Formats: sequence, structure tokens, C-alpha cells
Amino acid sequence: MARVFDLLVFDWDGTLLDSAGAIVTAIHAACDDLGLPLPAEERARHVIGLGLRDALRYAVPDLPEERYPQMVDRYRHHYLSHDHELLLFAGVAELIAELADSGFLLAVATGKSRLGLERALRTSGLGGHFHASRCADECFSKPHPQMLVELMDELSVAPERTLMIGDTTHDLQMARNAGVASLAVAYGAHPAAALDALAPLARLQEVAEMAAWLRTHA
Repeated sequence: MARVFDLLVFDWDGTLLDSAGAIVTAIHAACDDLGLPLPAEERARHVIGLGLRDALRYAVPDLPEERYPQMVDRYRHHYLSHDHELLLFAGVAELIAELADSGFLLAVATGKSRLGLERALRTSGLGGHFHASRCADECFSKPHPQMLVELMDELSVAPERTLMIGDTTHDLQMARNAGVASLAVAYGAHPAAALDALAPLARLQEVAEMAAWLRTHA
């Protein structure tokens, strides 16, 4: 079959790495440290993938901006205390290697910081497979299209030849804003109904299903 896409852009947390639960736990622990009410789990999960200010504005709306550095410090303390325990979803390492060997251009667009992504790429062993990446501390936050636009420019790929793969509405809306097709995975941070509302090409329940879809349709 003729290839449909040249560039596959993956979100990181909740799409490749099983980290959504750890992020929610770290948000709750940071709130507890600062004596703040704990956001509901659904609210905390909603911010996964957003840039820092947008995430804090939504997760802890009553926190004054001058206290954001305290919240960030406590969040990082709790998250980094356990991030070495986090694992890629089963089958992700094999899939990324297969896609790279098949000649796809691979990239990451993430709400993580550059430092956080480099650490994650190193510890996961996936770094060598990706041709480019963009992070929330060097671009506008999702769903702004800047990450995808810059990745397409850097790798000289047109929007119609690019596919965004993610587990949140932020990923899918970013794809829409950039004129790029999207693929949703429903094992991450956001509920299936919210993903479906943004009309991805498909919504997949597990990594094996995503791999099968990419082999057939990408």
C-alpha cells in the first residue's frame, strides 16, 4: 500500500509513557504541601499535556500567580521522586523501533519541559528513534499549533502528510489547528467521548491496536 503519512508526531505522557496517574498524584501532593484544596481527579487529568501556566490556571484556579513557583517546585519534587519507576506502555518500544526502521519521520510534541523530555528520552531508550521534538517551555502551549508547525517546517513535511497521535483533547485540537490529521488513544488521560468529539481518524484502546492501525493505514 502507498504510504499516506511521512511524519508521525507523538505526544509523550499518557501516549507513550504510562504517567498520567503519577502526574495526578504529584499535583495532589503538591496541593497538599501548600495547603490547597485537591482538584478532582478528572480536573487534574485534564491538564496533562498543557503548558505550565495553563495547567496551573485550570488545576488550581484559586492559586495566585505569585505562588506558581512554589507549586511547580513541589510538583517537580513529587513527580521526579518517582519518575524512574514509570514505564512505557507495553509494546511502545517495539512499535517506535518498527516505525523508525520502516522509514517514517518520528517526532514528539509534549507538555513536558525540554529538560524533562530529554530525561525521559534518555531513560526510556527511545531518544535515538526521534528526528525532532518540541516542548511546552519553548512553544505556545497545546492546543496552539506552533509545535506541529515548527516540526513540519524543520522536517520539510506538509500538513497533509503529517499525523498527530495523542491521548488528550489538547493533542487533537492542536492537530486541527495545524490542519493535521489526528489519531486518538483512549488508554491515557482524557475520556473517550471527549476524544471522539474532535473527530480523530480513529480511537484506539491499546498500543497493539494502534500498531495495527498504523501498519494498515499510515
